[in-house]
Amino acid sequence: MKESIYSLIIDDDLDDQEIFIMCVKDIREDIDCRTANNGIEALAMLESQKEYIPNYIFLDVNMPKMNGIECLGHLRKIDRFRNTKIFMYSTTSESDTVEESRNLGADDFIIKPAKTAVLIEKLSKIFGITPEENGLLHVT
Repeated sequence: MKESIYSLIIDDDLDDQEIFIMCVKDIREDIDCRTANNGIEALAMLESQKEYIPNYIFLDVNMPKMNGIECLGHLRKIDRFRNTKIFMYSTTSESDTVEESRNLGADDFIIKPAKTAVLIEKLSKIFGITPEENGLLHVT
């Protein structure tokens, strides 16, 4: 039996959310992938749905109301997310931002790829799903 995977993408760009979800569903259709449009919305959702504990959170850096770095700081202070893997997911690749996010507890920093095949491969590795398991061929 496959282990359930719960993920949350926090990104103010609806197109990026849609592409992300499409890639997740290409990896494995049954992955529960939820969205939030900014850090404030994500924290409110997680506060109101205490039973929901995502295995993975993907967090954009540049968002209005509360940016990803601020949201990361708040998430890492919430005890029930201590085992949640949090990945910064952004077009930003400035070394100061990458270093700050790692210092605040981000598990890794993913630069948004231009090709969906690259994102599918990265997410498959993060989720621990081999190409054979999901029926996809290795991307080169």
